[in-house]
Amino acid sequence: MPTLRLSSDAELFYQVDDFTDPWRKAETILLLHGNAESSAAWYAWVPVLARRYRVVRPDMRGFGFSTPMPRDFPWTIDVIINDYLRLMDELGVERFHLVGAKIGGTLARALAARHHGRVSTLTAIGTPPPSREGGATTIPKWVAEFEAHGVEHWARRNMSSRLGSTFPAEGAEWWTKFMGRTPVSSQIGFISHIGYADISADIPRITCPTLVITTEESGLASVHQTRAWQQMIPNSSLLVLQANSYHVAASHAETCAQAALEFISRNFSG
Repeated sequence: MPTLRLSSDAELFYQVDDFTDPWRKAETILLLHGNAESSAAWYAWVPVLARRYRVVRPDMRGFGFSTPMPRDFPWTIDVIINDYLRLMDELGVERFHLVGAKIGGTLARALAARHHGRVSTLTAIGTPPPSREGGATTIPKWVAEFEAHGVEHWARRNMSSRLGSTFPAEGAEWWTKFMGRTPVSSQIGFISHIGYADISADIPRITCPTLVITTEESGLASVHQTRAWQQMIPNSSLLVLQANSYHVAASHAETCAQAALEFISRNFSG
């Protein structure tokens, strides 16, 4: 398995999907998955993107095949961002197109704001508002649930709002089991420090062309709330799908992937 050594006791697993013509140099898309997921979350996106672009899919530190993190690991957004930048350096990629779903969209927005020179375009799908209230009461409840029942119990409890009313039951079960494999120590540490992270100051600092995708009835935020922060990003646009899921990158994967592909191709000047 391809891995990048982050430290003496931590490795970052990643996958590269490249089905572009071998005689041309392809641009790179970096895909950032959400909480309690891994690079496998992008399974439906790869066929859409990888014929035109080189696709890099890391498992975030602590998740998937990457090394689990201890509960007391000092998580910060910059630690995670630096992992991804080190990976792109390792792969010899200076500039790339950035796509993030759910809290991966939070990390992607922060990365695009803090490292202008690295990001050509940004696509954020089903991602929470830059600032959210309620973490002080919600996070301790989640931690208690993870400690008592593991991650699968939590994932199953909120899967219907995550994937929406039209997603097939067998698909929801797959996602529940998939997310349920997340190490509890990684999940508790990550959600405690990153789950309600405030990136409000980063939003107006994003300079690259940006596409934001949400649904009409997202449980994360209303269309009005999403549009409010999207319009703070110069050269950005909002795509609203008729659905009631908030993990729209999963519930409407091909639609979102095609929209991202067209957006990147339309906005990248080379």
